[in-house]
Amino acid sequence: MNKRFGRILCGAALLMGGILSAQAQQLKIGYVDTQKVINESVPGKAAQSRLQEEFSKRQKNLLDLEGALSAAAASLDKDAPQLSELERARRGRELADQGRALDRAKREFQGDLEYRRSQEHDALKERVERAIKAVAQERKIDMVFVEHVAFARDSIDISSIVIEAVNAQR
Repeated sequence: MNKRFGRILCGAALLMGGILSAQAQQLKIGYVDTQKVINESVPGKAAQSRLQEEFSKRQKNLLDLEGALSAAAASLDKDAPQLSELERARRGRELADQGRALDRAKREFQGDLEYRRSQEHDALKERVERAIKAVAQERKIDMVFVEHVAFARDSIDISSIVIEAVNAQR
């Protein structure tokens, strides 16, 4: 028990010493909301437009297929009393096959979209990291926190400055 208390006391002393040392040196800290930078920067908006343009046609086709499948199912329900058992079973199998094909196409679409979104995000993230480093060096900021910050004062939020730096990059 005494060893544990001693370790805690030693850790607290080190922590207090580090805090006092940091205050004596006037540590400059910044915070960047990278998601905000990605969403509001010109390259981020351009990437979103590219993805929208690239996938909108496929998404529309999927919605059309979904509508056609729903219409075919409604038609089968309406016509079922007049159909023979054999015809009803055949149309039911066709609907099931079309449903599986639609599900497969949706999974492929989602996979392709996530892959491209990841590619665009990775490229943007590299640009944002370069801009963060440039802004930190230019403004002589000692430490920049990115993401996962419980609280940051507006005075240390340099996200808008980083957005301008990302927009200025070529």
